[in-house]
Amino acid sequence: MTPASQALEELRAGNRRFVARIAAGYRVQVADRPLDTAAGQNPFAVVLGCSDSRVPVELVFDQGLGDLFVIRVAGNIVAPSQVGSVEFAAQSFGTRLVVVLGHSNCGAVLTTLDELEQPSEQRSPNLAAIVNRVRPAVQSLLDLDPPLERETLVRQAVRANIRASVNGLRHGSDIIEGLIADDGLLVVGAEYCLESGEVEFLDEA
Repeated sequence: MTPASQALEELRAGNRRFVARIAAGYRVQVADRPLDTAAGQNPFAVVLGCSDSRVPVELVFDQGLGDLFVIRVAGNIVAPSQVGSVEFAAQSFGTRLVVVLGHSNCGAVLTTLDELEQPSEQRSPNLAAIVNRVRPAVQSLLDLDPPLERETLVRQAVRANIRASVNGLRHGSDIIEGLIADDGLLVVGAEYCLESGEVEFLDEA
């Protein structure tokens, strides 16, 4: 079992390698080890990330096959299936680090802000389900007086949504709460910058 602190440092180091390769103009690709992983997996971290095609998690953290247990959904939202997936990885593989990875200018967050500012009657119920999970995290930002500038609003809304998902995982499951309290499980938030490739880890407490 990889301790959460060690897993977190490996993700930090991997992202530094990724950013350095981008800066040097290299094409990045995930390391493959199919023969090593065919019989089983032992991921050292769980990453709940956004489905955005510009944020491929293994590449962002410079990890290979079998290193990360990745859950991707638009807006990195937390719903029962995501909670269950985290429970599965933590119990089955002993994974002790969970990262909620959002990113700058997240489309799901932008869509939610637009919907709150100008509600639409044409949105599909499935998209509405995503918007409704992001809504509580960002609603208070729209209620500020004076209102935030758009760029500031989006930046704060992305982080508020990340923190809401972290909170949802920390407190949405008796299993996860027990592992946090008694077995060293760490759930943290992080934001990927689309412009630089850098990942900034948010509050880790």
